[in-house]
Amino acid sequence: MYLNTPPRSTIRLTRRGRMALIAAGAVVAGTAVAVPLLVMGEEEAARPTSLVIPEGWRAGQVYTAVDKALALPSGTTKKSLDKLDLKLPNDADGNPEGYLFPATYPLEKNGKRATPDSLLSAMVDTANQKFSGAPIAAGAQRNAMNVYQAVTIASIVQAEAATKADMAKVARVIFNRLERGMPLQMDSTVNYALKRSTLRTTEADTRIESPYNSYQRMGLPPTPIGSPGDEAMHAAISPAAGDWLYFVTVKAGDTRFTSDYTEHQRNVAEFNARQKKASPKPTG
Repeated sequence: MYLNTPPRSTIRLTRRGRMALIAAGAVVAGTAVAVPLLVMGEEEAARPTSLVIPEGWRAGQVYTAVDKALALPSGTTKKSLDKLDLKLPNDADGNPEGYLFPATYPLEKNGKRATPDSLLSAMVDTANQKFSGAPIAAGAQRNAMNVYQAVTIASIVQAEAATKADMAKVARVIFNRLERGMPLQMDSTVNYALKRSTLRTTEADTRIESPYNSYQRMGLPPTPIGSPGDEAMHAAISPAAGDWLYFVTVKAGDTRFTSDYTEHQRNVAEFNARQKKASPKPTG
Protein backbone atom coordinates (compact mmCIF):
# COMPACT_ATOMS: atom_id res chain seq x y z
CA MET A 1 0.00 0.00 0.00
CA TYR A 2 2.93 2.33 0.59
CA LEU A 3 4.72 1.66 -2.70
CA ASN A 4 6.05 4.86 -4.28
CA THR A 5 5.34 6.74 -1.05
CA PRO A 6 8.35 8.66 0.33
CA PRO A 7 9.26 8.16 4.00
CA ARG A 8 6.82 9.78 6.41
CA SER A 9 9.60 11.71 8.11
CA THR A 10 10.23 13.75 4.96
CA ILE A 11 6.69 14.40 3.72
CA ARG A 12 5.01 17.74 4.44
CA LEU A 13 1.83 18.20 2.46
CA THR A 14 0.41 21.22 4.11
CA ARG A 15 -0.73 23.80 5.22
CA ARG A 16 -2.31 27.20 6.01
CA GLY A 17 -2.66 29.13 9.28
CA ARG A 18 -6.10 30.72 9.04
CA MET A 19 -7.65 28.49 11.72
CA ALA A 20 -5.42 29.86 14.48
CA LEU A 21 -6.78 33.35 13.90
CA ILE A 22 -10.38 32.17 14.19
CA ALA A 23 -9.66 30.09 17.28
CA ALA A 24 -7.83 32.89 19.07
CA GLY A 25 -10.03 35.92 18.38
CA ALA A 26 -13.49 37.14 19.18
CA VAL A 27 -15.22 39.02 16.39
CA VAL A 28 -18.12 41.37 17.06
CA ALA A 29 -20.01 42.71 14.05
CA GLY A 30 -23.10 44.69 14.99
CA THR A 31 -25.42 42.30 16.79
CA ALA A 32 -24.03 39.18 15.10
CA VAL A 33 -21.12 37.60 16.94
CA ALA A 34 -18.73 34.76 16.26
CA VAL A 35 -17.77 34.39 19.94
CA PRO A 36 -19.86 36.84 21.93
CA LEU A 37 -18.10 38.69 24.75
CA LEU A 38 -21.01 39.66 26.99
CA VAL A 39 -20.76 40.97 30.53
CA MET A 40 -23.29 39.39 32.87
CA GLY A 41 -25.96 41.91 33.82
CA GLU A 42 -25.88 43.94 30.59
CA GLU A 43 -29.16 45.43 29.48
CA GLU A 44 -31.45 43.09 27.57
CA ALA A 45 -31.20 45.29 24.47
CA ALA A 46 -27.44 44.80 24.37
CA ARG A 47 -27.68 41.05 24.01
CA PRO A 48 -26.60 39.69 20.62
CA THR A 49 -29.42 38.66 18.34
CA SER A 50 -27.44 36.36 16.05
CA LEU A 51 -24.70 33.78 16.32
CA VAL A 52 -22.22 33.42 13.45
CA ILE A 53 -20.60 30.02 12.94
CA PRO A 54 -17.56 30.42 10.62
CA GLU A 55 -16.59 27.85 8.02
CA GLY A 56 -14.16 25.26 9.30
CA TRP A 57 -15.11 25.43 12.96
CA ARG A 58 -14.96 22.20 14.90
CA ALA A 59 -17.88 20.99 16.98
CA GLY A 60 -16.05 21.91 20.19
CA GLN A 61 -15.70 25.52 19.04
CA VAL A 62 -19.40 25.64 18.19
CA TYR A 63 -20.39 24.33 21.64
CA THR A 64 -18.25 26.98 23.32
CA ALA A 65 -19.70 29.75 21.14
CA VAL A 66 -23.27 28.68 21.94
CA ASP A 67 -22.51 28.68 25.67
CA LYS A 68 -21.09 32.20 25.45
CA ALA A 69 -23.88 33.52 23.21
CA LEU A 70 -26.53 32.28 25.63
CA ALA A 71 -24.51 33.17 28.76
CA LEU A 72 -24.56 29.56 29.92
CA PRO A 73 -22.01 27.75 32.11
CA SER A 74 -19.14 26.27 30.13
CA GLY A 75 -19.94 22.76 28.90
CA THR A 76 -23.73 23.18 28.93
CA THR A 77 -24.19 22.81 25.18
CA LYS A 78 -21.96 19.77 24.90
CA LYS A 79 -23.84 18.08 27.74
CA SER A 80 -27.14 18.69 25.95
CA LEU A 81 -26.09 16.33 23.13
CA ASP A 82 -27.08 13.30 25.19
CA LYS A 83 -30.77 14.25 25.15
CA LEU A 84 -30.98 15.53 21.57
CA ASP A 85 -32.41 13.67 18.61
CA LEU A 86 -30.37 15.30 15.86
CA LYS A 87 -31.16 14.18 12.31
CA LEU A 88 -27.70 12.83 11.53
CA PRO A 89 -26.72 10.18 8.96
CA ASN A 90 -26.21 6.66 10.29
CA ASP A 91 -22.47 6.87 9.55
CA ALA A 92 -22.17 9.76 12.03
CA ASP A 93 -23.07 7.47 14.94
CA GLY A 94 -24.54 10.42 16.84
CA ASN A 95 -21.51 12.69 16.35
CA PRO A 96 -22.57 16.03 14.78
CA GLU A 97 -19.04 16.94 13.65
CA GLY A 98 -19.26 18.29 10.11
CA TYR A 99 -23.03 18.82 10.35
CA LEU A 100 -23.08 22.03 12.41
CA PHE A 101 -23.40 24.08 9.26
CA PRO A 102 -21.55 27.43 9.15
CA ALA A 103 -24.12 30.22 8.91
CA THR A 104 -25.79 32.96 10.94
CA TYR A 105 -28.41 31.75 13.42
CA PRO A 106 -30.95 33.94 15.25
CA LEU A 107 -30.87 33.93 19.04
CA GLU A 108 -34.41 35.25 19.29
CA LYS A 109 -37.41 33.79 17.44
CA ASN A 110 -41.09 34.56 17.97
CA GLY A 111 -40.22 36.27 21.21
CA LYS A 112 -38.38 33.24 22.58
CA ARG A 113 -34.68 33.00 23.38
CA ALA A 114 -32.77 30.23 21.63
CA THR A 115 -31.50 27.21 23.55
CA PRO A 116 -28.57 24.88 22.89
CA ASP A 117 -31.11 22.32 21.65
CA SER A 118 -32.74 24.69 19.19
CA LEU A 119 -29.43 26.05 17.87
CA LEU A 120 -27.77 22.68 17.33
CA SER A 121 -30.92 21.30 15.73
CA ALA A 122 -31.07 24.30 13.40
CA MET A 123 -27.43 23.80 12.39
CA VAL A 124 -27.93 20.11 11.64
CA ASP A 125 -31.18 20.79 9.78
CA THR A 126 -29.38 23.40 7.66
CA ALA A 127 -26.59 20.92 6.91
CA ASN A 128 -29.12 18.31 5.85
CA GLN A 129 -30.82 20.81 3.55
CA LYS A 130 -27.45 21.63 1.99
CA PHE A 131 -26.08 18.10 1.77
CA SER A 132 -29.17 16.04 0.99
CA GLY A 133 -30.05 17.65 -2.34
CA ALA A 134 -29.63 15.95 -5.67
CA PRO A 135 -26.45 17.84 -6.72
CA ILE A 136 -24.48 16.71 -3.65
CA ALA A 137 -25.82 13.14 -3.69
CA ALA A 138 -25.17 12.79 -7.41
CA GLY A 139 -21.70 14.32 -7.08
CA ALA A 140 -20.80 11.95 -4.27
CA GLN A 141 -22.04 8.96 -6.23
CA ARG A 142 -20.12 10.12 -9.29
CA ASN A 143 -16.95 9.94 -7.21
CA ALA A 144 -17.79 6.51 -5.74
CA MET A 145 -18.56 7.72 -2.21
CA ASN A 146 -21.55 8.47 -0.02
CA VAL A 147 -22.57 11.92 1.21
CA TYR A 148 -20.97 11.46 4.65
CA GLN A 149 -17.62 10.65 3.01
CA ALA A 150 -18.02 13.72 0.82
CA VAL A 151 -18.60 15.87 3.92
CA THR A 152 -15.47 14.35 5.49
CA ILE A 153 -13.38 15.20 2.43
CA ALA A 154 -14.91 18.69 2.32
CA SER A 155 -13.94 19.26 5.96
CA ILE A 156 -10.31 18.43 5.16
CA VAL A 157 -10.43 20.69 2.10
CA GLN A 158 -11.84 23.48 4.28
CA ALA A 159 -8.99 23.09 6.77
CA GLU A 160 -6.19 22.68 4.24
CA ALA A 161 -6.89 25.06 1.35
CA ALA A 162 -5.22 28.44 1.68
CA THR A 163 -7.82 30.07 -0.59
CA LYS A 164 -11.17 29.15 -2.08
CA ALA A 165 -9.42 28.97 -5.46
CA ASP A 166 -7.20 26.16 -4.09
CA MET A 167 -10.05 24.02 -2.78
CA ALA A 168 -10.71 21.95 -5.90
CA LYS A 169 -6.98 21.22 -6.23
CA VAL A 170 -6.69 20.13 -2.59
CA ALA A 171 -9.68 17.84 -3.16
CA ARG A 172 -7.92 16.33 -6.17
CA VAL A 173 -4.82 15.61 -4.08
CA ILE A 174 -7.02 13.75 -1.58
CA PHE A 175 -8.68 11.70 -4.32
CA ASN A 176 -5.37 10.95 -6.04
CA ARG A 177 -3.86 9.69 -2.80
CA LEU A 178 -6.87 7.56 -1.96
CA GLU A 179 -6.92 6.06 -5.44
CA ARG A 180 -3.22 5.19 -5.24
CA GLY A 181 -3.50 3.57 -1.83
CA MET A 182 -1.35 6.27 -0.23
CA PRO A 183 -1.93 7.70 3.25
CA LEU A 184 -3.44 11.18 3.14
CA GLN A 185 -0.78 12.62 5.47
CA MET A 186 -2.75 15.79 6.17
CA ASP A 187 -1.58 17.94 9.06
CA SER A 188 -5.14 19.10 9.64
CA THR A 189 -6.24 15.63 10.75
CA VAL A 190 -3.33 15.40 13.18
CA ASN A 191 -4.23 18.84 14.52
CA TYR A 192 -7.79 17.63 15.02
CA ALA A 193 -6.55 14.63 17.00
CA LEU A 194 -4.39 16.92 19.15
CA LYS A 195 -7.19 19.54 19.54
CA ARG A 196 -5.06 22.35 18.18
CA SER A 197 -4.33 24.43 15.07
CA THR A 198 -0.75 24.97 13.95
CA LEU A 199 1.41 25.25 10.87
CA ARG A 200 4.11 23.04 12.33
CA THR A 201 3.69 19.28 12.54
CA THR A 202 6.62 17.42 14.07
CA GLU A 203 7.81 13.88 13.47
CA ALA A 204 6.52 12.98 16.95
CA ASP A 205 3.09 14.40 16.05
CA THR A 206 2.83 12.06 13.08
CA ARG A 207 3.35 9.03 15.35
CA ILE A 208 0.44 9.68 17.73
CA GLU A 209 -2.05 6.87 18.19
CA SER A 210 -5.33 8.15 16.82
CA PRO A 211 -7.83 7.15 14.12
CA TYR A 212 -7.42 10.75 12.90
CA ASN A 213 -3.68 10.35 12.30
CA SER A 214 -3.68 10.22 8.52
CA TYR A 215 0.09 9.76 8.51
CA GLN A 216 -0.33 6.35 10.13
CA ARG A 217 -3.86 5.33 9.08
CA MET A 218 -5.04 4.64 5.56
CA GLY A 219 -8.17 6.15 4.06
CA LEU A 220 -10.38 8.90 5.43
CA PRO A 221 -10.64 9.78 9.14
CA PRO A 222 -13.70 8.29 10.88
CA THR A 223 -15.60 11.61 10.94
CA PRO A 224 -15.32 15.07 9.41
CA ILE A 225 -12.82 17.33 11.18
CA GLY A 226 -14.89 20.51 11.06
CA SER A 227 -17.86 22.18 9.41
CA PRO A 228 -17.29 22.68 5.67
CA GLY A 229 -18.92 25.52 3.77
CA ASP A 230 -20.53 25.49 0.34
CA GLU A 231 -17.30 26.02 -1.63
CA ALA A 232 -15.46 23.21 0.14
CA MET A 233 -18.41 20.89 -0.37
CA HIS A 234 -18.52 21.72 -4.06
CA ALA A 235 -14.79 21.02 -4.34
CA ALA A 236 -15.26 17.63 -2.66
CA ILE A 237 -17.76 16.47 -5.27
CA SER A 238 -16.14 18.27 -8.23
CA PRO A 239 -12.36 18.13 -7.73
CA ALA A 240 -10.11 19.80 -10.28
CA ALA A 241 -8.46 17.70 -12.97
CA GLY A 242 -4.80 17.03 -12.22
CA ASP A 243 -2.23 14.45 -11.16
CA TRP A 244 -1.05 16.29 -8.04
CA LEU A 245 -0.01 14.30 -4.98
CA TYR A 246 1.61 17.03 -2.88
CA PHE A 247 1.02 20.66 -1.99
CA VAL A 248 2.44 23.27 0.34
CA THR A 249 1.60 26.95 0.87
CA VAL A 250 5.04 28.50 0.62
CA LYS A 251 3.74 32.00 1.36
CA ALA A 252 0.45 33.85 1.27
CA GLY A 253 -1.07 33.48 -2.17
CA ASP A 254 1.51 30.91 -3.26
CA THR A 255 0.33 27.31 -2.82
CA ARG A 256 2.29 24.90 -4.99
CA PHE A 257 0.83 21.63 -6.23
CA THR A 258 2.93 18.93 -7.83
CA SER A 259 3.06 15.23 -8.62
CA ASP A 260 6.85 15.18 -8.36
CA TYR A 261 8.21 14.45 -4.91
CA THR A 262 11.61 16.05 -5.57
CA GLU A 263 9.92 19.27 -6.62
CA HIS A 264 7.75 19.09 -3.53
CA GLN A 265 10.84 18.74 -1.34
CA ARG A 266 12.23 21.96 -2.84
CA ASN A 267 8.94 23.73 -2.15
CA VAL A 268 8.92 22.48 1.44
CA ALA A 269 12.52 23.59 1.92
CA GLU A 270 11.53 27.08 0.77
CA PHE A 271 8.54 27.05 3.14
CA ASN A 272 10.75 25.99 6.07
CA ALA A 273 13.34 28.64 5.24
CA ARG A 274 10.67 31.33 5.22
CA GLN A 275 9.23 30.07 8.51
CA LYS A 276 12.66 30.07 10.11
CA LYS A 277 13.37 33.57 8.89
CA ALA A 278 10.02 34.82 10.16
CA SER A 279 10.39 33.25 13.60
CA PRO A 280 11.38 35.74 16.33
CA LYS A 281 14.94 35.34 17.55
CA PRO A 282 15.33 34.32 21.19
CA THR A 283 16.52 37.03 23.55
CA GLY A 284 18.88 36.46 26.42
